[in-house]
Formats: sequence, structure tokens, C-alpha cells
Amino acid sequence: MAATGACVILPAPMRPLLSLLLLLPGCVNFHSFERQRQGPAVVEAAAPARPQWQTIGTSVEGRPLRTLRLGHGPRRVLWVGGIHGDEREGAVATDGLPHEFLNLPGAADAVTLTILEDVNPDGSAANTRANSNRVDLNRNYPARNFVASASNGQSPLDQPEARALHDLLLAERPHLVIVAHAWRGDHFINFDGPAERHAQLFSQRSGYRVKPSDKIAPTPGSLGSWVGRTLGTPILTLEYERGADPRSVWLDTREAILAVILTE
Repeated sequence: MAATGACVILPAPMRPLLSLLLLLPGCVNFHSFERQRQGPAVVEAAAPARPQWQTIGTSVEGRPLRTLRLGHGPRRVLWVGGIHGDEREGAVATDGLPHEFLNLPGAADAVTLTILEDVNPDGSAANTRANSNRVDLNRNYPARNFVASASNGQSPLDQPEARALHDLLLAERPHLVIVAHAWRGDHFINFDGPAERHAQLFSQRSGYRVKPSDKIAPTPGSLGSWVGRTLGTPILTLEYERGADPRSVWLDTREAILAVILTE
């Protein structure tokens, strides 16, 4: 048995005597000594969890409809990356938005941003406006102006993709909805419902002119009609120019998109 100063260190066979030695002044607890001999424990900080895509439904052909939730703020915004399969100019914006949002100081504390990647993955795969049932998903919502037809659907929400977005909207109750589209030969920001000030802000930051829905062709049963007029929720329809370079139009509108996301 070895002693150092007033402290006695016990070999393993004599460890049952530990309780007696604890009465000696200045004695080091055996377990404390063992921890020192083995070295300090290594504590690794847990890496922050990356946001994960969630599937909220499937298309007619079984492709997933995916959402990504970012931030935790009280303001709720929904971004829809596309609804017509032959209008994919907003795809780069949809891919780039998560990084830009999460790296904007204070954004995640102020806003909960939900991104719906693509409402119409079957149409995107086939490069067609409509889904696999040949229904225009932007005419299949329960707006007051819905008109039944082969291309609009026989009744509102009779397409699985439209139902999935409908249910997401009712669950999230966003303060603002932004939908990416494309327009042949032009680009502008369109709005429905109480979204004119958001449209004007978007115009100031991007140079895109404002075009209210009543200045373009009728859109019975559209997402804008249902969200903006029936629900009374502000909705912006971002019309990129059809055939434009997706990266260029994202860079042109990135500041404007972030501005309207953050502005109440």
C-alpha cells in the first residue's frame, strides 16, 4: 500500500476499505482518482439537425409531394415551387431558397417557412401543364368561380395533388403564399386577396411590374382565387419569363422573395 501525503490510494483487492479511508482528512475518493488516471471524458457537442424533406402525399403516378419546414418564427409563409409541369423556371429558386433563408440573420426566428417542392411532379416529368389525368391543377380548387370540365376536374379537389396542397394550406394557415409560375414572353408579379402591398414591395426589389388578377385572363378554380378571395389570405403568383435561364431569374428575384417573406 502506497501513500502520498495524507491521502491513501488503495490497490484493487483492498477497495472495500474505501469507506473507512473516506474519514481520513485530505483523502481522495478512489473513483475520482480512477477518472483522473483515465483522462478527462470527451464531450462532443451535438451537431444541429438538418431540416428534412417530408412527404405529404403522392401524385397520380405515385411520385412524392415533398415539403421542407425552415425556421420557427410566428410569421408563417408557404412557398410553392411549381404547379404547371411545363413551367419549371422556378426550380432553381426553390433549390436555393432554403440556404438563403437560413443564412439571413434573424429570419429563422421571425418566420416559419414551408417549401412545397412541386405540386405536379408527373407534369414536370412529362413537361406538360396538366397532371397525369390531364387536369390543370391550377383550376381544381374550391373557389367560388370553379367550373367543372375535363381539364378543370369534375369537382374541386378531385385530383390528389390539389387535395394535398389544399390540406397543407388549411393545416399551416400561412400569412402569405408565394407560387412560382412562368409566362410566355413576359415576367411580372401577380396577386390575389389582400396582397397588393406585398406585390408592390416585390416590384420595388426586383423590377417586376405588378399585375392584379383582374387584368389577366379569367382563372376559374385557381389556387389564387381560392386562397386570395375565398380564404382572404394574401397570395403572390410569381410569373418568371417562360424559357428564361432559371438561375438568372432566381438571382434577379432573390432579394424580393426574401423581402416579402419577412414583411408582415
